[in-house]
Parts: sequence; C-alpha cells; structure tokens
Amino acid sequence: MRQVQTNQAPAAIGPYSQGIVVNNMFFSSGQIPLTPAGELVSGGIKEQTEQVFKNLQAVLAEAGASLDSVVKATVFIKNMDDFAELNNIYGEFFAGHKPARSTVEVARLPKDVLVEIEVIALIK
Repeated sequence: MRQVQTNQAPAAIGPYSQGIVVNNMFFSSGQIPLTPAGELVSGGIKEQTEQVFKNLQAVLAEAGASLDSVVKATVFIKNMDDFAELNNIYGEFFAGHKPARSTVEVARLPKDVLVEIEVIALIK
C-alpha cells in the first residue's frame, strides 16, 4: 500500500491522504474545490466542479493513473438543483470515457463547498 501526495492538489485537511494505491488500484480521497494553495475557489457549481477535476487530475497523475482509467466516481452535491450544470462539466472531463458513477445530495460538505468527488482508478 502506498500513500499518494502531490503539491499540485490541496493538502489533506485532516488525518487522511490524498489517495492510496493498492496493487494496481488507486482510491482517491474526496476532492473539494480548493486550490493547491488551500484557498477556496470562488464562484458557483461550474467553477467549483472544474477545480475539483483539476485536483483529481493531479492526484491521479501522481498515482500513475488518469481520468481515462477511472472505473468509479462518487459525487457529493450540496443541491440537486445544480445537477444539470455539474453533469455538463463532468461530461467535459469524461468526454470519451464513462466510468460508473453515484451522485448523492448531502446536507453539508467540508468548508461548505458545493461539490466533492472521489474516484477509483486502475493504474496503467
């Protein structure tokens, strides 16, 4: 088992790692819309979702994976009214590859963000 850590994504804000590699599988922690410097991205669901995907791309790359190797994504959204816009951004990042996905509306997320996404990916 190997911990994944990159400065290209925000540091963990608690007692966990950005991700873990086990054999040929990568399991990310939930990524929220913080910049690598730890600052919350301003704007709505579009801007926050784009930052989450930038963070995911960074931790995936550090693990030796990519969005193309994601097999499962779990999306936590604060307001299901934002689902259509989130789905549009999600579709841009997963343009040719469509991993399995769950989307759950939640009452509250860390730092009161609008979205958090975690992924499971194969290491190629």
